Amino acid sequence: MLALLAAEAVEVPGYLWVWPFAAMLLTIAVFPLLERTRHWWEHNRNKLVVSCVLGSITLIYYGTRGYGLKAGEDVSAAGIATVGAVLHHAILAEYVPFIVLLLSLYIIAGGIVVRGDLRATPRTNTIILALGSLMASFIGTTGAAMVLIRVLLRTNLERRHRVHTVVFFIFLVANIGGCLLPIGDPPLFLGYLRGVHFFWTLRLVREWAFVVAATLAIYYVWDTWAYQREPAEARRLDQVQVEPLSVSGLLNLIWLVGVVAAVATLDPSRPFPGTQWRPPPYLREIVQLAMAGGSLLTTPRRLRQENQFNYAAIGEVACLFVGIFITMQVPIEILHAAGPRMAASGFVQPWHFFWATGLLSSFLDNAPTYVVYFETAISLPLAPASVVALGNSGRVIDEALLTAISCGAVFMGANTYIGNGPNFMVKAIAEQYGVRMPSFFGYMLYSGALLLPLFVLVTLIFFRGS
Repeated sequence: MLALLAAEAVEVPGYLWVWPFAAMLLTIAVFPLLERTRHWWEHNRNKLVVSCVLGSITLIYYGTRGYGLKAGEDVSAAGIATVGAVLHHAILAEYVPFIVLLLSLYIIAGGIVVRGDLRATPRTNTIILALGSLMASFIGTTGAAMVLIRVLLRTNLERRHRVHTVVFFIFLVANIGGCLLPIGDPPLFLGYLRGVHFFWTLRLVREWAFVVAATLAIYYVWDTWAYQREPAEARRLDQVQVEPLSVSGLLNLIWLVGVVAAVATLDPSRPFPGTQWRPPPYLREIVQLAMAGGSLLTTPRRLRQENQFNYAAIGEVACLFVGIFITMQVPIEILHAAGPRMAASGFVQPWHFFWATGLLSSFLDNAPTYVVYFETAISLPLAPASVVALGNSGRVIDEALLTAISCGAVFMGANTYIGNGPNFMVKAIAEQYGVRMPSFFGYMLYSGALLLPLFVLVTLIFFRGS
């Protein structure tokens, strides 16, 4: 939709109008740090106020810019139509499916109780992170994060040095782990909807295995050093307070499978597998909410109480991302218009797409960023050695570029708290357990120091191009 707006416009938005989106990011980064705003920012209603104010400014811009007027049409009429189109795209087409999927997985995973307080050794923590990295591709990064974050926090409850463990959990379970199937991370799902074969993403196993293994190795070294620095009393308590693992609420696995099946099959833009029937709009979201409702009805309340389940974390994501999805429409439109110019200027190598997709995915939502570079790659006048056919559409995409775009969107969503939806939820739950999580910029120090050098190595090994 926004691509059509850009095509009909006499000019694309000026860079000045990116400022509401930039202000949204700065607010998220700065308000928790300032003494005057820290307490005010803790309330989700105030986050929603900021989102609505900045989002409204973006909508005022779209309502008054007057692009693409038809003969006899006044600015106000065109503005109302433009605002309606922007809201339909940002809220109905993107935000609603995004938040419904996260909410459904959050509710269902919140009913699965993994009990236990294992010894918080580097080996134990590394195994939990490795398990989560694998689960993320099959039940989604949100599902895996919600199932495992609490057992990881309980296991490390006696330890003093645990911030780095939660940060690596965000790296691996909430982001990097989810690249083997389309249900693992939203960008890959959008690729599937555009014709990429459901199991094509399994070809990313080399990149996935390398980045997961390297990140786990870095974590193990760090945690070994941190464990040696633990006070003697903390280590003694960790050895004494041990509880074997057990799992309750496994009925929720049925509801979880239902959500995955709905996401994979109830796409209103294509027929239901094996039939000519095309699902109506929002049936997918209705089924997902029904699965979440089934989880609430069939899971004993005591299990959610034991999980300390509440809606604060998902509420924070909902309040912040409604503003992000609206204000980011301007930078997304600018990127759409810039695509042909990028190709003409030599923007054709896999490493170009890996870094461009990845860095923008760190600050824009990684799903629409993926789409921008996906469409750019399709438009390139190249004759690649290997192509991926996009369903029955007759379109193809260079497989090397598709690999780079997919990895960039998934991997570099870990660079900031806003790169992927589960990041904020994990942060909020960790803070409920008393972990003092780093600020927006503090988190970026971790990702900048640990992940960016790793991504440079990934570039040299996998995406050097010709």
